[in-house]
Amino acid sequence: MIELNKVCKNFNDHKALDNLCLNVNSGEIYGLLGANGAGKSTTLNLILGFLSPDKGVIKLADPVTNVKTDIMGYIPENVNLYPYLSGLENLDYFCKLAGFKYSTDKLSDFLSECGLQKTAHKKLISHYSKGMRQKVGIAIAYAKKAKIYLLDEPASGLDPLSSNELSELLRKLAANGSAILMASHDLFRVRETCHKIGILKNGNLVKEMKADTITSEELESVYLNFMKN
Repeated sequence: MIELNKVCKNFNDHKALDNLCLNVNSGEIYGLLGANGAGKSTTLNLILGFLSPDKGVIKLADPVTNVKTDIMGYIPENVNLYPYLSGLENLDYFCKLAGFKYSTDKLSDFLSECGLQKTAHKKLISHYSKGMRQKVGIAIAYAKKAKIYLLDEPASGLDPLSSNELSELLRKLAANGSAILMASHDLFRVRETCHKIGILKNGNLVKEMKADTITSEELESVYLNFMKN
């Protein structure tokens, strides 16, 4: 579970977030839309602990035990992995850094569960597409037993097939009880992937809606209306 209650963040005279209240429950994918400078990245950085709020409370809890957790999966727009290692070796390395040791077969299972074709497991990351690197990044979080996932512009630069595969993977993680927050400019992908959608403008959550109550065309109209006014 991700819960932000009246969170404020200022950078000198600039108010990046203004009393932001946002909740992402277990089994839910939340799409956070907004223009550049709206506060999306600040929100993610606050949840990750890279920044501290000036006011308000941020609560992160395991969806099963409701106990506070800092085990999160963060998938940036461009996943940084070691290009001279394979997908399997990268997964093994990052798991060991976090104190998890798995057999080669189990590591391979994690990659397969996250949608990476088995023929790619032992190929060097330097030969991977962006979508393939994202799958390894998600597999790293999955192997570390993360129940909270934060994604920053995950569909940026992906072809339609890879973008659709990403949506399916996120829905699978949500079905297993994860809370997922994705910040994006991609209205269509957010509408197709998420359960709830929020629109940020100037640090304020100006609109929140359920994805299944609005069409892609209606979402675009609502979004543009807020951006123009």
